[in-house]
Amino acid sequence: MSKNNLEGRMIEPLSLTNNEKVKDFIEQVFGRSGFNARRLAEACSLYSKMIKEGTTICLTLAGAMTPIGMSGPIIDLIRKGFIDFIISTGANIYHDFHRAYDLPLYQGHFQADDSALHKEGIARIYDTFVQDLETLMPSDRAILKPLLGVKFKKPISSADLHKIVGEEILSNAPYPEKSFVAVAAEFDVPIFTPSPGDSSIGMNLIVPQLFANPIPLDPFQDVIETTAIVRGAQKNGAIIVGGGAPKNFYLQTQTTLTQILREDFGGHDYFIQLTTDSPQWGGLSGATPQEAKSWGKVKDPDNCIVVYSCCSITFPLLCQYVNSSEAPRKVKRLFKKKKGHVKKLKEAAKKNKIFIQDYKDLMDI
Repeated sequence: MSKNNLEGRMIEPLSLTNNEKVKDFIEQVFGRSGFNARRLAEACSLYSKMIKEGTTICLTLAGAMTPIGMSGPIIDLIRKGFIDFIISTGANIYHDFHRAYDLPLYQGHFQADDSALHKEGIARIYDTFVQDLETLMPSDRAILKPLLGVKFKKPISSADLHKIVGEEILSNAPYPEKSFVAVAAEFDVPIFTPSPGDSSIGMNLIVPQLFANPIPLDPFQDVIETTAIVRGAQKNGAIIVGGGAPKNFYLQTQTTLTQILREDFGGHDYFIQLTTDSPQWGGLSGATPQEAKSWGKVKDPDNCIVVYSCCSITFPLLCQYVNSSEAPRKVKRLFKKKKGHVKKLKEAAKKNKIFIQDYKDLMDI
């Protein structure tokens, strides 16, 4: 073994004394140990680096995070300027609404009798209980109310839709400060969802589609807007909670630029993924940074860290680390800037000779 392989820090018995604060505990205990404790310490350090460098940071959110209260840490990150845009499953957006309207979710038990719960009108999310009549149905009405009154003149992106709902929460919900959708609307943080029909939000939107004025939601606008935001950034990075469609939707912005628009920016600069999935099953949730490099989605896999552990543990620790170690930074307010980024993206494509050459036989550009 060469000496270069033995330049790491010596591992000593870990000391808990004087490391009671989260930042100290992560650096001096997790950071001096091994396995995924050390990966989490490295992820915390990388997140701090992203913040210091002015990186445009996307939070991608999968899994059942908001039902267990993770809206709170997200709200803190938005207020401090540590998240610039969000890509989320529709379910996490929907379940974020409940607390703003004082609609309850309860701690339950993962071994409950599900037949009995169903008879009582209670739905189970592992060890969290939510009531049909007391929570879900009032939330459905809260979604529809602001959207039914809008006269849409042109197609909108999911970010536009969530902005409308977020502003409604800000104006009329008793506790808007408990909703990350509302706080994102306040700070002009755009929220996208890659599968707008795959949640209770999409289920509710069939009502105007069937019986009123259809909401002209255009998912291709999301692809354009997220790609344009990434293109307009000096540096790009993400905090990936779970994986799935939100993860791929973020990473595909680089391949959209390269493969479709013939404009190569080399991939994302950084990402941190918190997941329990592993790569051998073939799903993108567990795909490694090295695999993402083969697609041109990341520049350097060494600047991407995957922490294999439950997000309910790792995400609040990661958030608390940067909250306690980094000063707030200026909010980028990308919702207001996304049209400008889209305009620049379109202008660049029209001037790109390779792009024009590749598509001139298909369309008049």
